[in-house]
Amino acid sequence: GDQDAIEYMCREAIPAVIELERYGLPFSRLENGKIYQRAFGGMTTEFGKGTAQRTCAAADRTGHAMLHTLYQQAIRHGVEFYIEFYAIDLLADGEGVLGAIAWDLSQGTLHQFHAQSTILATGGYGRTYFSCTSAHTCTGDGNGMVSRAGYPLQDMEFVQFHPTG
Repeated sequence: GDQDAIEYMCREAIPAVIELERYGLPFSRLENGKIYQRAFGGMTTEFGKGTAQRTCAAADRTGHAMLHTLYQQAIRHGVEFYIEFYAIDLLADGEGVLGAIAWDLSQGTLHQFHAQSTILATGGYGRTYFSCTSAHTCTGDGNGMVSRAGYPLQDMEFVQFHPTG
């Protein structure tokens, strides 16, 4: 893995959970009021000697709760949403990404979105496998956009399958 990214994730995990709590994410609680944490997907202590309960959870719907909480925050801050737009390709000039081209499914028209920074949050590619429980939208389109723009893909062999176990 990318050691810098791993270090950043570990360092920022607690502040991120606190921020989500302040936004109103309904975390499950223990009797003492602390956020409920559970083991998830091979989390261990002392190199496998015991399980580590590190995952903060909102019952079994953490992702759903997070989506709604962050959506409410985005609306609160005036974020503009483009509903039923399908990203097709990245706009790139050989030195960097300048935005994306998207198809407005409701109108059948193409749009260019220009940006100083482009963040891809297109889901995974679990649906490329016959047996999976990934959302039907997880078809690898974001990976295709990156590849067609000439950028490398990394660690493609690491796929998370659910249920994790």
